[in-house]
Amino acid sequence: MNINTRIERRASESVGDRIRRRRLELDMTQAMLADSANVNQGYLSSIERGKANARKRTLDALAVALDLPQGVLIGGGNDHDAPQPLETRELPLFGSIPAGPPAQSQQQLEMFPVLRHQWSSEYYCLRLSFDSMEPTLKPGDIVLVHYRADVDPLHVQGRICACLVDGEPTLKRVWVEQRAKKTLVILRGDNPRVEPMLIDDSRDFAIQGVVTHLVDRVC
Repeated sequence: MNINTRIERRASESVGDRIRRRRLELDMTQAMLADSANVNQGYLSSIERGKANARKRTLDALAVALDLPQGVLIGGGNDHDAPQPLETRELPLFGSIPAGPPAQSQQQLEMFPVLRHQWSSEYYCLRLSFDSMEPTLKPGDIVLVHYRADVDPLHVQGRICACLVDGEPTLKRVWVEQRAKKTLVILRGDNPRVEPMLIDDSRDFAIQGVVTHLVDRVC
């Protein structure tokens, strides 16, 4: 097969085709990839066979597990048929949710490289020690957080947020509900064993940032 034929074939591949090809290049079974990306194996099989569309967070997790930029999985033309060298920049890495702007905090562990398009002075990386978001996020995962102090909870409904409750850090999905004519913020984890937290006027509550991407996972 000549190079032009190979490029044309790869350009016409589906997302599922690219995932399967890369998985085989790494000698990974579907079970191994599903476990590494924390994705249901049946769902992964459906994606590879073109029977299901991959959600954004699923693509994020698969890209990390396959050690590929997400653009390679999605496919953006002939230049995306193989891993490309990408420019990175460093962001501060924290082991706990900082109580203030990341650039001013003294709590950072080190600097962590992210892709250039993910870099901004308003972003930082957070290494998770929480299990409240399992199975979506695991302890040890590193996520990219957009620092948005005191953002209106209504504007981040359902998003995973870095929060401070009575001075204590927590990572939860934020929801807003009306109960008995009162507006309550409810923090829910994806881990079914974690009880929801109800936030009313008696609690000192602030959203410090919004999780945007999973950037590293230790298999």
